[in-house]
Amino acid sequence: MLTTSNLKLGQKFTLMLLAVFMAGILMSGIALSRLLNYTAQAELTSKALMLMETMNSVRQYTVDEIRPEISERSEVEFLPETVPSYSAHRVFETLQSQPEYQDFFYKEAVLDPTNPKDKADEFEATLISAFQRPESPEEFHNFREAPGGKLYYIARPIQIKQEACLSCHSTADRAPKSMIALYGSQNGFGWELDEIVGTQMISVPAQTVFAKARRSLLITLGVFTGVFAIAIFLVNLWLKRYVVRPLNRMAATAEAVSTGDTKAEFIKRSEDEVGKLTDSFNRMRLSLQMAMQRLERHRGRRKGGSQSG
Repeated sequence: MLTTSNLKLGQKFTLMLLAVFMAGILMSGIALSRLLNYTAQAELTSKALMLMETMNSVRQYTVDEIRPEISERSEVEFLPETVPSYSAHRVFETLQSQPEYQDFFYKEAVLDPTNPKDKADEFEATLISAFQRPESPEEFHNFREAPGGKLYYIARPIQIKQEACLSCHSTADRAPKSMIALYGSQNGFGWELDEIVGTQMISVPAQTVFAKARRSLLITLGVFTGVFAIAIFLVNLWLKRYVVRPLNRMAATAEAVSTGDTKAEFIKRSEDEVGKLTDSFNRMRLSLQMAMQRLERHRGRRKGGSQSG
């Protein structure tokens, strides 16, 4: 049965390093996984918030610049370009054509929208209710379940901050006739200034977050493993050269001395602990050599005395 007591010194040291390495990999892997997941979420959150600010700028530009220019025409024909939400979605679709943003999704979910496709689902309605509470945070970000899989989302409230927005959403009689003809007069009205009517959301598949973190984790652990493998190799090389080989030479010399070769000398090659051990063995060899000489002289005297008698 193979036990650690049967292993050589180099093998024992390698096993100890491997045990330390495996424990280090396990603990650092857990810590790194959490850290990299958090870092990936923070990076995506930062990018999503930048996109959201861009969409808000587009919405504001639509209200301030586009709508006044074509307001007369929109009375005859409904022009979606005058709707801030439409402009924001169109710009976001353009951004999605770039690989950097192709995994992101944008939605403006409203409790009572003019366009039915903007209707908030159950989860989004819960977020809107949370935003409507006093002292609600300015944004939420977390994971949510969706039909296509788990999503990581960032949400902010949609609040009516300008009177211009109420021209289409206060009462049906104030809204453009072309909009009423397209969507009817039942939905999207009764909004008030400073009211939170919906949530602006940017989401990305959770798999994207985890995949990014996994790639970083594998690269980090790969580098760590490579460095540790080189360290094990160098430590074993050093151990073999400066510890194992000198000990093997001392063992061979001690074997020779034990069989009667008292002239065999332990060669000292360093001033470290191995060198001190060599000095001790040499002193032991000299002491043994002197003891053997005294024993030989004593035997000689006894032999000479018996012959003279």
